[in-house]
Order: sequence, then structure tokens, then C-alpha cells
Amino acid sequence: MASDGDTAPLVGRAELVQTVRAALHGDAAHGQTAGVFLTGESGVGKTRLLGEVAERLRAQGAVVLTGSCLDIGDASPLHPLLQALRRFDADLSTSHARTSSAVRGLLQMFADETAGPDGAGALLERASRGLHLIAEGRPLVLILDDLQWVDRSTRQLLLYLLAGLGDLQLSVLAAVRAESLQGAHPLRRVLTELRRLRTVRVLDLAPLGRADTEELAAAVVGRTLPAEAAEQIWQRSGGNPFVIEELARDLRDGRDGLSETLREIFLDRVDALPQHAHAVVHAVAAGVEPVQHWLLAQVLRLPEDELIDAARAAVAHRLLVGADDGYRLRHRLVAEVLAHELLPAERSGLHRRYAEALTAAPGELHQARLAHHWRLAGEPARALPAAVAAAQEAERLHGYAEAHRHWSAALQLAADPGPLAVDRVELLKNAAEAAHHCGEHARALVLLEEVAALPGGEPSALHIRRARYLAAAGRSAPAEEEYQRALTAADCSPRDRATAAARLAELLLHLGRYADAGRWAREALALAADVEGSATEVVLASSALGFSDAYLEDPDAGLAVMRDALDTAERAGQPEDVACAYLHLAELLTGPLNILEEGVVVARRGAERVAELGLGRTWETRLLAVAINGLFRVGQWAEAEKVVAAALRHRPSGADAVELLLARCRLSVGYGDIDAASRDLDAVATLLAGGGARHVIPLLTLRAGLAMWEGRHDVARLAVQRGLTESRSDDVTILSALVWHGLRAEAEAHASRTVAVDPTVVRRLRDVADRVARKSVGAAGPVRSVVEGFLALCAAEVSRLDSSDPDLWAASVAEWDRRHHPYPAAYSRLRQAEALLARRSRLATAGKLLREAYRVAQGLGAVPLTSEIRELAGRARVSLEEHEAVSGGRSAPAEASDDELAPLTAREREVLALVAEGLTNKEIGQRLFISERTIGVHVSHIFDKLQVRTRVQASAIQLRNVRS
Repeated sequence: MASDGDTAPLVGRAELVQTVRAALHGDAAHGQTAGVFLTGESGVGKTRLLGEVAERLRAQGAVVLTGSCLDIGDASPLHPLLQALRRFDADLSTSHARTSSAVRGLLQMFADETAGPDGAGALLERASRGLHLIAEGRPLVLILDDLQWVDRSTRQLLLYLLAGLGDLQLSVLAAVRAESLQGAHPLRRVLTELRRLRTVRVLDLAPLGRADTEELAAAVVGRTLPAEAAEQIWQRSGGNPFVIEELARDLRDGRDGLSETLREIFLDRVDALPQHAHAVVHAVAAGVEPVQHWLLAQVLRLPEDELIDAARAAVAHRLLVGADDGYRLRHRLVAEVLAHELLPAERSGLHRRYAEALTAAPGELHQARLAHHWRLAGEPARALPAAVAAAQEAERLHGYAEAHRHWSAALQLAADPGPLAVDRVELLKNAAEAAHHCGEHARALVLLEEVAALPGGEPSALHIRRARYLAAAGRSAPAEEEYQRALTAADCSPRDRATAAARLAELLLHLGRYADAGRWAREALALAADVEGSATEVVLASSALGFSDAYLEDPDAGLAVMRDALDTAERAGQPEDVACAYLHLAELLTGPLNILEEGVVVARRGAERVAELGLGRTWETRLLAVAINGLFRVGQWAEAEKVVAAALRHRPSGADAVELLLARCRLSVGYGDIDAASRDLDAVATLLAGGGARHVIPLLTLRAGLAMWEGRHDVARLAVQRGLTESRSDDVTILSALVWHGLRAEAEAHASRTVAVDPTVVRRLRDVADRVARKSVGAAGPVRSVVEGFLALCAAEVSRLDSSDPDLWAASVAEWDRRHHPYPAAYSRLRQAEALLARRSRLATAGKLLREAYRVAQGLGAVPLTSEIRELAGRARVSLEEHEAVSGGRSAPAEASDDELAPLTAREREVLALVAEGLTNKEIGQRLFISERTIGVHVSHIFDKLQVRTRVQASAIQLRNVRS
């Protein structure tokens, strides 16, 4: 079955094409006959595959004859062969007169002689000799489509030739429509016979998988599909290529509904079923998949033997799929088609029988199905309790997306509850909370406004809910205002006050206002001490307090508080509490404390944990964003890309999307992917209505970095100046990064002569840098350490405005090497080399610096940085290849010794040096602020890379290299 219109590419079949070619060409090349029979449902791509293989075999020099069988039985003996010979003869040019004569001779032989029962063998032998003459010693391939309609004479010829009786180097490739091989179909016996031959293979052509379906649809539409459209095509098509192409063309051309082509195709297939099988398909289409066999029996009320025969027929016709858990439609489109074929009374009757059967089922929980079937049976009063029960069950299992769907259904049903008393306020609250948990923050806010409009609401509780939803939607400023309103509300109970204070502390933490967060956290803990069952408030406040203390005062004490908060959250078992504790711990480790490896581990472990708790779209996305940032900083950009892809599958919204897009944008800016970075920055700017400095400053820093790679230094300047107005943040780390970008933009403008340097801007930036330096004195040691790295960059960038100072750049290199941040270290090496070359001093050192920077930039995939290094090296005539830099092509002994440590990362070299000092893993962890477990992983990697088994052997290699 081929699609009309434009031809789509062949997708997802490359391996199968290679398998078929190898089977046909390989055996035939050794003088044997070979056969491949492709089976599969209509539209799965058999004809397309035959054409693809035929073209490739022709290109390899084979003689290819192609024909199709007709649905006319034995009325036209050998029709596909005769058709193939005529097509082949028509394509022959005048230079192939001998071949053409052989073809026409064989056609004439078939026309003159009709074999009777006694002459069949002679006819087959003469046909074999005629094909031998046509082949002229070349491989001969006979390709037959729609073999399910093959006539008796052609079946006999295939058996004769493939059994090797014709003394002919032949291959046969044929396609069979699987749903047609029912009952006593004669081809079933032929295939059974042929399967016994060693050189014959029968392959089932399966539908396409999810990824291939999306690729094919995108090729037809001409662009990447939105996630919702791709998912819909996948669900409706079941991976059938013909159906995929038809649906994709409808999408491309803006046609709504189902095309008449697809409708008629599926109706024809259903109508071809026996009567009871027809009823089975209609019943499964009306059910909720999978439809168990016992349930189908209750609905259809057929005798068991008749039901089994009917189900078997539907499966054989490729309309149903049978499994241990029940029956499913092979294509969901069948349900769409059949929905219009039943009268309304028939449809409601089917759903009523389903609901009655499920209600009578002993000991089974089918609330979601009951709600569905009672609603479609026209019984909203009976559907409503089932929908509520289904939502509660989903929440118990942390299935918040499902719970949101069931609560929404309950709200619709509550519009006509019949005799039931319905608390609409409670329904709205539950629906809003489920929407919030599954990432539908805008929907949660809409539902909450409905609650506020109804009598009986508690103002303080509504303020707290609204604040939570606003914060999750990325609207931090109005969220903070709502928490303040809750705290000052007249009806605010001690529990609500503790809750509002704890959540306000957590919000302020996200905004980078760590001192304020700590103050509110302490108040929340004091309030929670007098409130029973306040585990959530304790977890939120402890996480905020621990982060604040770790940042501003004592990292060890703050970390201990945060780890205790995580333990408390795990014991209490509230999903959001667990997620929040993991998130703040991972953020602290990968950010201010610069314990990157452990932070990435915590973030990924937390992501797995919250996914188990049903918070994949929200908190898992945030934790994966933290992991991406950590991986970016340690230089594992390729791994970070994989994590981005994993996080994007959730299609996050609100603040969750902001975190992920900013993390992805860092990678895009580093890679130099300007278009991707611009799209992400624009999306973040749209989402950040009312956002705080913690997101706005990184956004503007990235915008400045991107503008500099584009050579738009004035745009970079404006972005930095906007960022400097965000003063309500204690996070000197992100502010110091912004200042560096501002001074770098001025230095780049000076170097390129494209934009005049603004002395006022430079003076303001230097004042801010001094203020950051003073403010960081009061921060914890690790925070000061990171800030000092950015301030080293700032000082070096200022020197570029006059005469770039290589010593300042050397200091920056040392700072970032010590922190194991390869990207800023490579950038600093580039600038140090540039300064040395400008002064025409220590040229050998400059070359070494450029090669080191080039190696790191290439390893990261940092295209703009790599290009700038190449440009400078080209101007200075410095070779960037290590082996070319060594005189005479021979390495010195010290360099040969260095090669022993070449496989190790910077962190692994540092660990190895401490191993050689005789330190234990625990002592090394304390020295490097890394967990003992992480040190063990590093030591294991060192042993593998150096191919040693003991710490003594590893130490010997380290000491040998130190002496060198």
C-alpha cells in the first residue's frame, strides 16, 4: 500500500534492507537459490522496501524482474512473472538485443503452451531455462508484490526454482499481506514448505518505533513536530508508515479530522471480519485498553468458544493485539473510525455493559474505568464518585498527572450531580493541587481563582496556595506579596503562619536573598515547634536555613542542617518535601560550595528519587538542571547534553522550564550555537515575569556572553548594565560573573575597535567589583574562593584596556585550575598567551599555553573559543599540534613521562597526588571537600586508566612524573 502524492523517505528500515540484500546477494553469489518473504500488515511499508532493495540490487549488477499479483485467483496463470518480463523488456535498450530476444522467446513460449496436469513439470523446466538465458550469467532476482493473491502456477514455479530444481542462480523477494493469510489459504502451505529450505527466510515487517515515527512525520511535514503533535501521530498510527504519512500530510496541509482514505481503508478491513469478530473489535474500541478477556466476555455475552474464535480472527486480521493482560487495538485510529459507525444508543449500551461488568467484579479496583464508562453511558451521578475515587487512588500512588485528569473529569460531572451532594470548593482545591503537582501551574491558578470566588474560603490559606502556584509559575514578586498577605491576614492560624514563613524562606532562597531567607527560616522553625504535624514546615525551613548558613557563615554546619532536613523529609514521606531538600542540597554543592562532583551525584540521585514520587515534570526537571550546570562547570559538556535531552521529555513549564532553559543555554553559548541560545534566552525572558535576581542576572550574563561571540559588544554592555540594577540579592557569585562579562565586553570593544570604550561604565564595573570583594569577605570560605576566581578575571580584563598583563592572566589560570573549571581556565590561557605574544616575550610559553587552551576547547566542543585560539595561533605562526611543537619530531624524556598521566583529568591528577602522599580516601575527601565515596570512584578510575592494581603502583607513577 503506497501513499499517494509526494514520496516520503524510507525511515527505520536501513538494517532490514541490509539484511535482505545480504540474504539475496550472498547466497545467489555462491550459486545457490535464495528467497526472502516479507510479511506484515497493510501499509507497513512492504512495497516501499521491495523498491528500495530492487534499486540497490540493480546497482550491484543483478537482473531484477518485478511483478505484482492480482486479486483474480487462478484466472491468469503466471501473471506476476509475465508482467515482470514485459516490464523488463520495455526497459531494455537496443544494445541488449540478445537479452530482449530471450525475454520475448520466453513470453512466446508461455503464450503458445498451456500446461496440463501432465505437462506442468516440462513447463516449469522450460521456464527455468528461459530465465537462465535472460540472466546471461548474472544474478537474477525475481521480486513479487502482494503474494497473498498468487496464482497456482506461480506458486508451483516458486517451489520448483527455490528448491534448486531449475539449475538457476536465482533469488526471490516477495511481500505478503499478513492479514490475508487466514484459514486454509494456499500460500500458507507454500510458505511452510519453503521455510524448510536453508536459504529461504520469512521476515515479519514490524511497525516503526516511536523515534522513527516522529522522524518520518517530520520529514513529511517539513519541520520538527511539536511534542504534542508527534505524540498524537504516534498514538493514532501505531507506527504504521502509511498511516503516519497520511496523518502527517493532513497536519501539514491543515486538514482536520480523519481523511476519507484512511477511514475507508480501516472500514474495509473491519467489514471483512466475520460477524462475531466484528463485534469484538467494536467492543474493544469502546473499552479502556487493555480489555481483559473476562471483561470482553461479560460485555459481548458470547459463548466462550465463539468469543475465542472471534478474537483470534480479529488478531489475525491485524486489527487487535492480544497479550496476557488483554486486548488492544493495533491502531487507535480504528476507535476513531468506529465511533461514527454505531448509533448513540448502541454506544451508550456498550458502555453501560462495561460499567455493570466492572461494578460486579469482585475485589477489583476499576474506578477510572467505571468513571469513564458511566459518563459515556449517560450516568453522571454514578460516574462522579468513581472519578473522585480514581483521583484519590492516583494521588496515593503519586500519579499526579492522572489525578489531575480525574479531578478535572469530576468537576465536569459535578455540573450535573443528580441527587448527590457535591462540595465544589473541595473539588476545585483538589484539582488545583493536582494541576500544580504535575506542572500545570497556570491551570492551578485559574482553578484557585474559582475557589476564591465561592463563599467559605479561608483568606490566609488561599494566599499561601496562590503564592505557591505563582512561585512555581516563575512569578516570584507577586508570590512574595501573597506570602506577606497571608502572614498579616486576621485569620492566619499558627499553622498557616508557620507554613507561610517556611515557604517564604524557601522562595527567598531561590531569589538569592540568603540573609532574609535565614531570618524567615528561623521564625518558621520557632513557629513550627508549637504546631503538631509540621514536618513539611521543618523541612522547608531547615533547608533554607542550612543553605543560608552554608553560604554566609559555616559551610560544614549548614551542610549538616541540610542533610538532616533530607533525612527528615524521607522519614515523613511527603514527595514535595523530599524534592525540595534534594534540590537545595544539590544547588549548594554545585554552586557556592563548588563541590561539583558530589553535587552532580546528589542532583541525579535526587532526580531519580522524585521521579519515583511522581514529580518528574517539576522537581525532577529542576534537579536535572542543577546536574547540567555542574557538568558544564567541570567540563563534561557531552554528558550534560544527554541530561538536557532526558529533562526535556517532561515538557516543563514555569520556573521549572526557566531552570532547564538557562542550563541548556549555557551549553549553547559555550558551543557557539547562537540561534539555539537566542531562542532559549527569549523564552526565559518571557517566562520570567516578576522573576528575581537569581534568574535575571544569569539570564543577562548569558545574553552578554552570546552578544560578545556575535561581536555585538554594545548589546553585551547594555545587558550587563541592566543586570547591575538587580540589587536585592546576596549572591555575590552570580554578580561577580556578571561584572566579569561587563569588563570583558569593554575589553573586547577596545580590541576590536568596533565600539568605543565607555570610561563611565568601566568605572562603575570596577566599583561593583570592589563592592563584591568587600561583601564576599563576610561569606563562607568556598564562596569567597569562587568569587576570587571571577575577580581575577575582572582584574585581568581591566588590564586589556591598556596593555594586557600576562601575570594577571597567569593568576586567573591558577585560580580556575585550582577550582577545576576548565572553560574559564582555557579562556585565561588564551588571554595570557595573547599578552605574551603582544609583548614578544616568552614565546615558547605562549605556544604551550595556546596548545593547552586549544586541547581543552576542542575537547569541550567550545567552537567560538577554539576559533579565537586558532586565529591567534595563525597570526603568531604557532603550531597547535603537540607533535609538531617538539623539535626534531622527538619528545624529551620529561614529556614521555608526562604521557603516563595524560589519560587523567585534572581532578584525578589532584587525587593521585594526595594518594602518593599516603592519605586515605577519607583524608583526601576532607582535603578536597568531596565525599569519601566520590574519592573511591576517582581512585578506581585512576587505577583503570593507569592500568595498575594498587595504590603503591599508582604512587610510583605519580612520583616518577613529579621527578621528571
